[in-house]
Amino acid sequence: MSGGLEYREAVLTRIWHLLRAYTADIVIVGLAVANEVEIIVTRADVNTAVQIPVGLFYAAPLLARRWFPLGAPLFVFGAFALSVTVDPDGLQNLDVAFLCALGAMVSMGAIGELRQALAGGSIGLAAVFWVQVRLGPNSIGDWVGTFFVFTAMWFAGLLLSSRARLAREAETRAATAVADERARLARELHDIVGHSVSVMTVQASAVRRLLHDDQEREREALLVVEQTGREALAEMRRLVGVLRRPEEAPALAPQPGLEHVAKLVDQAREAGLPTELRIEGEAVELASSSDLTAYRVVQEGLTNALKHANASQAEVHVRYDGAEVEVVVRDNGRGGGSGGGGGHGLVGMRERVAVSGGELHAGRLPDGGFELRARIPVTAT
Repeated sequence: MSGGLEYREAVLTRIWHLLRAYTADIVIVGLAVANEVEIIVTRADVNTAVQIPVGLFYAAPLLARRWFPLGAPLFVFGAFALSVTVDPDGLQNLDVAFLCALGAMVSMGAIGELRQALAGGSIGLAAVFWVQVRLGPNSIGDWVGTFFVFTAMWFAGLLLSSRARLAREAETRAATAVADERARLARELHDIVGHSVSVMTVQASAVRRLLHDDQEREREALLVVEQTGREALAEMRRLVGVLRRPEEAPALAPQPGLEHVAKLVDQAREAGLPTELRIEGEAVELASSSDLTAYRVVQEGLTNALKHANASQAEVHVRYDGAEVEVVVRDNGRGGGSGGGGGHGLVGMRERVAVSGGELHAGRLPDGGFELRARIPVTAT
């Protein structure tokens, strides 16, 4: 029963997404059909032998606007110009055709390349004026009204296109931030694990050399540990090496952790941001990945306060609470700094904290300022 319900919900969800994605196309098809119906019904002063075949091109070409952003609406305006040239009264009583013309002008404005949009809009406006000339006498108000209505439609298309482009760019930047943070996390984990395995391998080798001659079994066991460690290091370098940038080399050194937070606070103070550090609870040893994640949260919070927040004061609060450690970075900034950040560092940081099994919350404070709060398990998940 539940399986059937889930299937219906999945089908309805799929239909809803399709409707959202193709709403404009559905409207275009509706206009094309409505236009043909209107031509057939409105016979007065209309040459149906001309208008019925030509009327197919009043809206239908806009279905190809994604592949021909300039050509599709130009085809529409060409159909209007041809219609009134052959049949001067053809568009006189066709209201749907007017809506199709407005839609074509919106499509002109939505062309991504501004020069093409301007050129196409000018051609479309000229076609509309030609139609208006052929339809009969017009007052100054008619000309001005036509100009403003179709120009407004062009700007509406331009605005929609700009918003869609900005949304796509924001999604791309967010996806890039997540991918970069994952790659950085993989590199850092490689260094953490690599350092630990290197220490284990060196210790195993040292102990093996200290064994007596009659401890052959112990020597063989330690030799296996040593060889396995070296093989693991080589394999890890090979797998993670593709994530490194050309200028990066395997560090195999301990990564920073919460014990280095005081240094971050001192650096913020030296940069001109008065910063208070508070540590509560009994400090415990964290898993290497959790320790590094907590450090990165503080680093990100102070970086944002310095570069983007225009803050005059900041606070770092580290609280050890049993199986978790809570890290809070708070500032009194109002935003508008010169750092040029778009908040995508927080996207990557949220991904990093989630990988460690924790939670990250970021947002404005009611009395002003910004807070970055993370709860991270002491033991890596």
